[in-house]
Amino acid sequence: MIDYFCHESSYVDDHVYIGSGTKIWHFSHILSGSKIGKNCSIGQNVVIGPNVVIGDNCKIQNNVSVYDGLILEDDVFLGPSCVFTNVINPRSHVERKDEFKITRVKKGASVGANATIICGNTLGKYCMIGAGAVVTKNVKDFSLVIGSPANHYKWISKSGDILSSSLKCSITNEEYFLNEDGILSLCNS
Repeated sequence: MIDYFCHESSYVDDHVYIGSGTKIWHFSHILSGSKIGKNCSIGQNVVIGPNVVIGDNCKIQNNVSVYDGLILEDDVFLGPSCVFTNVINPRSHVERKDEFKITRVKKGASVGANATIICGNTLGKYCMIGAGAVVTKNVKDFSLVIGSPANHYKWISKSGDILSSSLKCSITNEEYFLNEDGILSLCNS
């Protein structure tokens, strides 16, 4: 029984798992071996796979390609036309499928429109990548990065609030703690 929605203009290959409540919109293609969690939204003109793992409650906006080597944990947001690479040194005349680098996008992370994520990096929990940023290194949990190359700009809460020096979210009143290693964590979690 199919308990997800797939627009008639989209293609879902054999050997794909799609969780309940997921919606796949116009002109998208889900390649063999991919796994998409429940309650995800896959926008128009999205390519997923092969062999990609996407967690629950992810939102992938229009014109995004999620290639082999990318892992999205739960609650990830990918903005329109953001780009992920999977090979460091591509050449059209050299096959490098055995050199794909793993890129992990951790729980709750958001990637802005037109951002580029170079493969082999990890985007930390609840981090936010600014629109148009070029990520060339790992991004810490709760970090807002901007620019090209992307650098830490501010700390950001689970709710998307830019934190002041008090490290308290003005939306939820949750408090955060910055440890001696420069890692931000939610207090009492």
